[in-house]
Amino acid sequence: MLKMFVTNAVVSKGYDSTPAFRFSESTENPSVRFRIGSKVYDKKAEKEHRYINLNVKAFGYLTERIKNMKLDAGSYVNIIGRFDEEHWEDQTTKEKKSAFVLIVDEIEYSNGGGNGRQNGDANSSASSAAPAPAAPPAYPTQPPDNFTGFEGFGGKNPYFSEN
Repeated sequence: MLKMFVTNAVVSKGYDSTPAFRFSESTENPSVRFRIGSKVYDKKAEKEHRYINLNVKAFGYLTERIKNMKLDAGSYVNIIGRFDEEHWEDQTTKEKKSAFVLIVDEIEYSNGGGNGRQNGDANSSASSAAPAPAAPPAYPTQPPDNFTGFEGFGGKNPYFSEN
């Protein structure tokens, strides 16, 4: 498994008019499944962008937390989780299948990376925009005259001779 941090991902709509979240009915081991996606730039793709979608699963107390968050399709979330591959057998064809899945360890709301107007905030306007950030500090463009390109930390290196 790989540990992943996903930021500003959008909860995807359910496929073919199904709900975005599929909660299990089990009281012993509650779980929820959903998908997240993100639009990424790709100059080779049509309209120079494409979508990345990931299957997501959460278990135990996280299932209740997701219910309490009242997330829905289009919600922006940040997730810390474990990226893994799950395997199963198709019930009708008996064919063995697999898919990648992100197993949630932590989930939180995300602002979606845009301003309030893009996210549906009716109180935001162009006149209430935050001031422009200050310019970054100026760094010297030329190295000092005595700079040799390498500065050691001092002391001798026991693994290499000084020759």
